[in-house]
This record gives sequence, structure tokens and C-alpha cells, in this order.
Amino acid sequence: MIKRGRQEGWLKEPIEALPRWATFHGVKFNHVKIGPLPGFEDRGSTVIASNQLEGDKAVPLLVVPKDLIISRSNIELLARADRHLRQVLEAIGDFGRTTRGAVLTFLLMQATICCPDIKDIGLLNPLTEYVKFLPDELLPTFWSEEEQELLEGTTLRPAIRAKLNSLLREFETVRSATESIDWCAKYWWDEDHGMVNFEDWMRVDAMYRSRALEFPGAGDCMMPCVDMANHASGDATAALYETDEEGNGLLLLREGKKISEGGEITITYGDDKGACENIFSYGFLENNTTSAKVMFLGLEIPDDDPLRPAKLFVSTAAPGFRISEKGDSIEWESDFVWLVSINEEDGLDFKIRQTTDGKSEIQAFWKERELNDTSKIRTYLEDDSAWDVYQLRATVLLQNRVEAQIGTIQASHCTEQELTVRDVPWRLAEHLRSLELDMLKRAGSLLDSQKAKLLESKTVLQYLSMAEDDDEEVDFS
Repeated sequence: MIKRGRQEGWLKEPIEALPRWATFHGVKFNHVKIGPLPGFEDRGSTVIASNQLEGDKAVPLLVVPKDLIISRSNIELLARADRHLRQVLEAIGDFGRTTRGAVLTFLLMQATICCPDIKDIGLLNPLTEYVKFLPDELLPTFWSEEEQELLEGTTLRPAIRAKLNSLLREFETVRSATESIDWCAKYWWDEDHGMVNFEDWMRVDAMYRSRALEFPGAGDCMMPCVDMANHASGDATAALYETDEEGNGLLLLREGKKISEGGEITITYGDDKGACENIFSYGFLENNTTSAKVMFLGLEIPDDDPLRPAKLFVSTAAPGFRISEKGDSIEWESDFVWLVSINEEDGLDFKIRQTTDGKSEIQAFWKERELNDTSKIRTYLEDDSAWDVYQLRATVLLQNRVEAQIGTIQASHCTEQELTVRDVPWRLAEHLRSLELDMLKRAGSLLDSQKAKLLESKTVLQYLSMAEDDDEEVDFS
């Protein structure tokens, strides 16, 4: 890609050259500059106040012309003039018509155009040079296997596996769709001299994932210069980003904010994002992070459940449950757990139905009521006389899952940093493990309290009594 050979890194431009590029292409700076923060050079470049600033939304800190925004609509416009870009987007079909597919393909094309060994592919545009200013992000997808093993028991570990599998599928989709294009076969996929490999696809994914922002009127996109701003949450967020009536990107100081000369202009990447997502998408945690905030744990339907295949077929819910922090307490939510918790004896049924085109499909029913959306099961169960029994089953399922996750984290704890493990992954893994272990323990306490309360329910006591009279063993797990 932006490289001279398969083994060399992408070509980069020094950040000191960015102001010249920005000025030439119409980006307006108002009392701000881009570069490393003095004393924090290891954090890379950010937006810095070049004068003392006070909140005034009437004067944007940055104005980025709308045609510099890396968005799907702008990429479609560029593809009209660039036949090579258009060829690839058309070849990859539906994926190329998504924002993600269009942006990643566009970034890969700009890397191709920049390669000094390629002279006849693509059209130069202002963003071709901008890509060279983007730093390589140490996201977890680039952690070594030893570094990823530090995450065993955390929710980030399966997220990385799933992401790498997804990236590989995307990469193979792009390769298989474009290998019949002559110039792609020559420059990208040739076995001996091809310049694109899976790591290049991981790289453009990291660029997009760590820098995409949702702008009003522009959707998910990369906004040059604005995307250099670092994250800070809550009151520490210094600036807002939005678009003006003409579609240009703006960076605006928050009202009431005062930034001293040389101070950092921060934005928020999303205050509600949990610790796992922040590391996954951005490769960092704020120093003052004291809570995992949000966790998602997977759930499985037991293999001995006779309805398991049918349940999996009709399920429209994510297979797991979400634990989140609300004030000083913990709460959980899940649509999937209710599908796991009920069975045929309760009133769940499946029937085979013939469609108008002669095909067969499985249809779910709850006590003869058609169940088109399994996320609605809870609503049906709440109206059932055995609602407390269903709640108890779900609570015990989640409690067992939480206890298993706690055990995995504790069993895989490593006290010494290996020489092959870098400092950043080590610190992030240790911090995340601590945060998620704390949240899991709090969730376990909550579920234990809920279980104890449900065991006092008249409905549950009656259910248990009936089971004893029938000599049935009740296993809520």
C-alpha cells in the first residue's frame, strides 16, 4: 500500500506539514493548531490552543470544507471522476454501498495512489495526501497473541476474535470481487509482487474505527483535522463538532469554556461508551476511568434443550445480556434470556409453515399466540401468572454466567509482564480486568438479591411445592 514493498511500512508525512496542506485546501484555523502537546509527545498529535480561548460558538475553531469530508456521499462523487475507484466500488457490490465499505475501500485506494511504484492508477485528490498524516493506532486487533491472552476473561477478548473474523471475511470479499480487474490483479493480489495483504485491511479499519465521528447532516465520516482532537468526557470536554448550513465541518468551543494558550482542545467520542469499547475502538482508557460502565456477556442455549435448534432459528435478539451502571447501582437487560428460560411445557411451540413460494419456515408461538419477534417474549411473560417463575429462571441463568466469568478472570490473572508484551497493552489489559471484575462482582450481588426475593414469591413457592408433590427435581440452572 503506501509503501515500496510488502515488508515496508506505509509512507507517512510529518505532522508539521499538515498546516500547509490544510491552508492550501481551504481549512480555516482560528487560534488553534495541530501538533503534539508539549510534555505529552508520546500521545501523538492533537488540537492545541495557540491563544487563550473563551467559549464563543460564533467563531469556529476549525472550519473544514465539505468536499474534504471522507463520507459515503463524497466518495460517490469522487468515484464519478476516478474510474479505478468506481471499478472497485461497483465490483464489491452491496458492501461498497455501505458507509464502512465505501470509506475503507477509498482509504485503500488512496494508499495505492500514493505508492511510488504505481503511476497509472487512480486520481490524486486532496485526501490522498491527508491519509499520510494519519498515525498508526495500536488498537487491540494489532496486539500480539501474547498480549491478547492478557484479556482472557474480559469481554474484549471475544470481541477481538469476532472483529478479526469479520475483517477477514471483508478482506476475502474485496479480494474475490476485484481479482478479475486487471490492475487489481497486478498491483494488489499478484502472488509475488502484489502490495495488499490482510494487515493493510486491518490498517484502514483502524483508521476508520478510531476516527469516524457522527456529524449532523453528514452521518458517520472522517473529518480531516477535527479527527485529530483527543477525547475527554464530562466537563473536561472542551469542544463540540457539527456541520453548518452549507455542510462544512465545524469545531466549536463549548460555551463557558476557557482554554489557556497551549492548552488542549478535546472532544467527546461518546461519554456513554464502556471501558471495553473505548479500548476496542480507540486503544485507550481515560486515566480517571473507575468503572467498566457497560458489559455484554454471551449466553448459550443448553445443548440438552430439545427446542434449541428452533430457538436459534427464530431468535431476533443478541445472544447474551447487558450489564450497565446506573448511578450507584447495577442493572441488566436481555431479550435473549427469556427465550432460553422457557420451554414447551410453559407454552412455547414451533410449527412448520409453507410460504407462498413453496418453501418451509419455522414459526414460533407462545400459548397459541404467534410470535413474530422474539424480543417481545418478555411482554408476553409479564402477563403470565408464572411470571415470577420465569424471572427466577432468568436470574439464576445470569447469575451462573456471571460467576463463570468471574472465575475465568481470576484463573487467568498474570502478575508479571512478559518481555514480549508491550507496556500499553499490559496497562490497558490490567485496568480492564480490574474494572470488569469489579462490575461482575457487583452484578453477582444484585442477581443474588433478586433471586432471594423471588424465592419468597408465593408463585415460586407454589411452583416448587407442586414439583415436590410430583417428585420432580427443579433445576433452575
